[in-house]
Amino acid sequence: MSRRRRTYTGFRSERGQTAVEFALVAPLLIVLLLGIIQVGIAFHRYVEVTDAARAAARRAIVARIAGVTPTDIRAAAVAAAPDLSGSSLGVDVGPSDPMNAASGTTVSVTVSYPYSINLLGWVVSSGTITSTMSDRLE
Repeated sequence: MSRRRRTYTGFRSERGQTAVEFALVAPLLIVLLLGIIQVGIAFHRYVEVTDAARAAARRAIVARIAGVTPTDIRAAAVAAAPDLSGSSLGVDVGPSDPMNAASGTTVSVTVSYPYSINLLGWVVSSGTITSTMSDRLE
């Protein structure tokens, strides 16, 4: 009859060790995944704000010819950013009335939108996304 020799490896049973390690690491991985998603959402908003500024600037440079008002310029910015809340979208046009400005005057349109990166109720970062586009009046 052969005897098996047992060697001492610490605890007699290591069953469940993987589950405990996963339980310790899983919350960190979930928070990391949520952070990546929130940064992606903030980047998407940045792209929308930039597109809104471009669309509003295009609309503003033809103000003298087409009779565009500052309200029309704001509407162009809001229409170019359908995923953003129009009430939170700030649109500033300089000069304030491009319809009465001289040809060749530089018109600048600044679009801003608030953002926050929020992880499980904890605000990591917040601020305002701003994009400015400039062009000359036709």
